[in-house]
Amino acid sequence: MYKLKEKYTISVFTEDVVGILNRVTIIFTRRKINIESIAAGESELDGIYRYTIVITECEENVIKIIKQLEKQVEVIKAVYHLDNDVVFQEIALYKVKTSVLASGGKAENIVRAHNARVLTVETAFTVLEKTGHKEETQSLFEELKPFGILEFVRSGRVAITKPMKTLASIVEAMEKETESQDNISNLFNLK
Repeated sequence: MYKLKEKYTISVFTEDVVGILNRVTIIFTRRKINIESIAAGESELDGIYRYTIVITECEENVIKIIKQLEKQVEVIKAVYHLDNDVVFQEIALYKVKTSVLASGGKAENIVRAHNARVLTVETAFTVLEKTGHKEETQSLFEELKPFGILEFVRSGRVAITKPMKTLASIVEAMEKETESQDNISNLFNLK
């Protein structure tokens, strides 16, 4: 039976430990799952980092990945969401010749139509920024390509969940669960 593959955003919250990103990505590699994008950075809590990983896979395999991720000692929590459960963006930077934009022609109109932002203007080149979904940043790339793109880079997806469960509330619940388990263990050790 064929299982439906969908795009999932996986958020992995970890301690700040050298080598954890490598261990996280190996879990996907071993399962032969391609990571479409990955973004890493600090979370809202001190000392906790967030990896936002995008994959296209069936939910059954995503659940297995989440369980495998949470077996890592330094992983605090891993969660997954479909696209309609998250608000997400990517950022793209484009380096084009300044002369192409300075002429005030079609290239300038394309940049304006896409609401791209000018970050820097040098004599030889101009750097533009566009945020949006991958399709939006790719569309600007395709339209600017005939004018000559000197350099192009796109970040991985960054995402925030729509459900109102915060990382702080997840950590607090985990601490309470650990406390309860410790209390139960202490009860049995009193014999």
